[in-house]
Amino acid sequence: MQRRDFLGSAGLGLAALMLPFGRSVAAEALLEPADPALRKRLADTALGAARDGGAQYCDVRVGRYLRQSVLTREAQVRNIVNAESVGVGVRVLRDGAWGFAATSQMTPDAVVAATKQALAIARANAGVQTRKVELAPVQGVGEVRWATPVRKNALAVPVKDKVELLLSVNAAALKNGADFVQSNLFAINEQKYFASTDGSYIDQDVHRIWLPLTATAVDKASGKFRSRDGLSAPMGMGYEYLDADPAGKFALPGGLTGYGRSYDVLEDAVAAARHARAKLKAPSVKPGKYDLVIDPSNLFLTIHENVGHPLELDRVLGYEANFAGTSFATLDKRDAGFKYGSERVNFVADKTRPGSLGAVGYDDEGVKTREWDLIRDGVLVDYQATRDEAHILGHKQSHGCSYADSWSSVQFQRMPNVSLRPGKDKLSVAEMVKGVERGLYIHGRGSYSIDQQRYNAQFGGQLFFEIKNGQIAGLIEDAAYQIRTPEFWASCSAICDERDFRLGGSFFDGKGQPSQVSAVSHGAATARFDGVNVINTARAL
Repeated sequence: MQRRDFLGSAGLGLAALMLPFGRSVAAEALLEPADPALRKRLADTALGAARDGGAQYCDVRVGRYLRQSVLTREAQVRNIVNAESVGVGVRVLRDGAWGFAATSQMTPDAVVAATKQALAIARANAGVQTRKVELAPVQGVGEVRWATPVRKNALAVPVKDKVELLLSVNAAALKNGADFVQSNLFAINEQKYFASTDGSYIDQDVHRIWLPLTATAVDKASGKFRSRDGLSAPMGMGYEYLDADPAGKFALPGGLTGYGRSYDVLEDAVAAARHARAKLKAPSVKPGKYDLVIDPSNLFLTIHENVGHPLELDRVLGYEANFAGTSFATLDKRDAGFKYGSERVNFVADKTRPGSLGAVGYDDEGVKTREWDLIRDGVLVDYQATRDEAHILGHKQSHGCSYADSWSSVQFQRMPNVSLRPGKDKLSVAEMVKGVERGLYIHGRGSYSIDQQRYNAQFGGQLFFEIKNGQIAGLIEDAAYQIRTPEFWASCSAICDERDFRLGGSFFDGKGQPSQVSAVSHGAATARFDGVNVINTARAL
């Protein structure tokens, strides 16, 4: 289990689904429609109460958050949970300070009471705040609607069908060498209604899905065991993601298969079991300098931890230090044209890419989402900012990356999708491997460690293949690569072209205190990094 994805494992899957003031419901209740007239009436009630109370600005989020999890191992169903959380969150700006309050009672009286509480908190904050909040302007959009373009709502698929799928996955893994296997399915639907005194009434219907699995093989003579996780990515899609469309597959060196916007979980379960069994006999890595060929299924996590988080403006400013600290990428570095990587390294932020976890039409401040550069030709050029942070960067508008994980949580700056642009020149993964004399080909996320400035880090993986003289030479074990962030990205000597571009992502990314979770994707094509230090994680001290 990863520290940042502390809710992502089966053992904590239920905690991920249970939101404040949430309740367990029947699966059929997840499909019941919300009352649009009630949502607007409650929103208008809050906006009116805020104006009457002297607020300069107010936004209201009427939310219905739906979660379903199906948890299995071997031939057993471990648990099935359907959860619903409904309520109203009110944020006001009064006397240059924020106030926030929320209620689970869907009545006008309760909303007025929450609004008055938010106003009181704002007044209290104003008494101790040394600088007034400066909001970047937003043009109201009136009544608009946005929805994740799903072909099949995952919550509409019968639980029986999901159980049958997961148990067939487990059976396939057991048949092909696994001694233990677990597979889980998470489906999320956020129904969010946003209204503000700017004149926006935004109705959004957001869907996400994830099917993680782990196959474990045991050497019964020695007691040694090895595991291989599934290579799927969590996606902002519906149940169609699991349709095993051949067009969504990527044939890769070493007989591997990568997955894009379609996942063949049965195929991957078989491969996971065989890989877990093969890892039992794989030789241990010899530590030293290697050229690394890193698949997007591994590289996404390095992007997440050492590009995405360090460029969150609240971390840069020291406002946020939970979950691995602040950031080395301070504002003076942007102003000085800091070299974050080689000239072929270009990172883009967005909340618009179809199929991504972060895709929405508008953020939780009513800002229309867009795309912008973070690192251009290896040079740091921008960060991630919300409405009350944009002026610090000299920007006239927010980047549109505000998010709250519940109606009961206050929105704040959360990471958008952050992706490495593919290479401009035509280059396949096979061609990249052929150019490597001594290297490692890395797949899947593993354990990792990062320092409190996001400058030093270490990453493992699911599969490490040795490369000798341009050929895949076989599996090795016990490897992890160590990096200093700018040195690592400066060592990027090649990136495959857009044909290999794929998304990875974090389904339960933690930040803040009290902690909130968000979902975010990171796209990349396979990339090469030269002369990276690799350690042997099995060596005794």
